[in-house]
Amino acid sequence: MKKIIFSFFILLFPHLISQSAFAQLATPNAAGLAFGHVHLNVSDLEYHKRLWVEHFNGIVIEKGPLTAIKLPNLFLLLTEKAPTMGSQATVIDHVGFKVRNMKRFLDKWRKAGFEVDDVFIGAEKQTNAYITLPDGVYVELQEDQALAQEIAGYHLHYYLPDHRALLAWYADLFELEIKPRGTINTTTNVPGLNLSFAKATIRRSPTKGSSIDHIGFEVGDLDAFIEKLETKGIALDAPYQEIPAIGLKVAFFTDPAGTRVELTEGLSDY
Repeated sequence: MKKIIFSFFILLFPHLISQSAFAQLATPNAAGLAFGHVHLNVSDLEYHKRLWVEHFNGIVIEKGPLTAIKLPNLFLLLTEKAPTMGSQATVIDHVGFKVRNMKRFLDKWRKAGFEVDDVFIGAEKQTNAYITLPDGVYVELQEDQALAQEIAGYHLHYYLPDHRALLAWYADLFELEIKPRGTINTTTNVPGLNLSFAKATIRRSPTKGSSIDHIGFEVGDLDAFIEKLETKGIALDAPYQEIPAIGLKVAFFTDPAGTRVELTEGLSDY
């Protein structure tokens, strides 16, 4: 009887099994670093929670005052606060995801009343699409039919005039290798996510206050990592904090282009 019930559960809720298996951060590199999260300012928290669950297969986690959406390779952290601008006005133009079936995703997206901005062949010769979420969160999708799950975090795309200099800055800071992503040569990989850098003709706004307020990297030993940053001349925006209510240690700094960056220890335990 137990076997029959379990088999019925698998047939009825396969997406729950898939989410549990893959909704996690990547294994850290030798420096103890992995990509952690993208923090969004949203005008309607409940609406965004439903959207990320229904269309991106996210899992909602609420810990103390923190609301998180758990996805493969990253978390989305949500703050209910009307953003000052959409992501395309800032240094971080968009966040990218891989989807296993583009047609299925876009059909459901359109059926829900949302628009698709563009469908095209991307830098890796796959079907890509741009969509704009409420509050101006710009998202790129790339089809990958070999993806083990329906959707997973894939990349962040920076736009700025001196894009090569910022790429070199991140590569040096986090001890990363610069390597191409398809036809895009100015990229590097943090475990879990690709960071891509494109040239813009004008300097864009800093991220703080916008729909993509900041991004986060998870580290195994935040105290030691901060000491390493200090040897490289990186100053924190505010003193390091331990926040028991959300089970995290956190520290913030700002990159040379105005991207607000958070370092966390403990997010991998969510």
